[in-house]
Amino acid sequence: MSLMYTAMPLDRCTNQRNNKHWLNRQFKSENARFCLVKSGENLLANTEPLTPVYLTLAQLPNISINSCIFLGRDHSRSLFALDCNKISRDDQQSIDKIGHWQSLRNIGAILDREDAGILSLAKALVHWHKTHLYCGKCGALNQLLEAGHARRCTHSECRNMTFPRTDPAVIMLVERIDEHGVARCLLGRQASWPQGVYSTLAGFVDPGESLEQAVIREVAEESGIQVTQPSYIASQPWPFPASIMLGFTATAVTTEIDISKDDLQDAQWFSREQLALFSARESDLNTQYKMSSADSISSYLITAWLNQEIGKF
Repeated sequence: MSLMYTAMPLDRCTNQRNNKHWLNRQFKSENARFCLVKSGENLLANTEPLTPVYLTLAQLPNISINSCIFLGRDHSRSLFALDCNKISRDDQQSIDKIGHWQSLRNIGAILDREDAGILSLAKALVHWHKTHLYCGKCGALNQLLEAGHARRCTHSECRNMTFPRTDPAVIMLVERIDEHGVARCLLGRQASWPQGVYSTLAGFVDPGESLEQAVIREVAEESGIQVTQPSYIASQPWPFPASIMLGFTATAVTTEIDISKDDLQDAQWFSREQLALFSARESDLNTQYKMSSADSISSYLITAWLNQEIGKF
């Protein structure tokens, strides 16, 4: 089993981000490629199977390196991200003829894993720049630095630096053994989700809190279930918009679910036999229960538990 968005083929070349001459060579190289993001969506080719469109500088003749975010290098290419709002309307219209825009949330699971990793990085960094246009200390305009991996306040008496942030969130597969010796896992759903979709419980880590403490607190807050023995499994970058999902298992010490104090619409205990009847979230089947999205760590944890592979990765 493998997690989507974790296959990153790029050397991020961190030590070169302040080397303007080196960056200009990468930008002007015939091997430079540009990954565009428009309103949170990525540019895909009008082909099957779905593949990203990586544009050349010749296709974007009016852009400046100062509007681009350097992502890194693979074997032959230098990759940059670019917010589509920073290019001319004529160029946008030309690009719209090359491909189409789609949310990574909808197509991430069917992309090549390395392409999905690149698109997730581009999406995350473009989002960060759009939400940090102004200084959080004085309100002055920020400017792009370090090839798009930092922003600095332009006010001469402030000059505050800010860097891309990722919000840590725990996501956990809670298990119990019932009175008949049957293993069951705890899944819940929110009212805003597609009909029938259930997922592992999750929540953001509070300041001054360990990951294990966050697991215990979040499960109790969302479901009323008390757990013990949080055990780390894996992590996944989740650019929707800017999280790192930290996957855990935990063992329930209580069984009665109470969702009256949180925003869950429902939560239930499911056996492996019941989970085997779930259809995919993306499926058109009119089943009562559906799995969380195939590109998520929730699906990864549930599938691993269903196949009794937890702890065997």
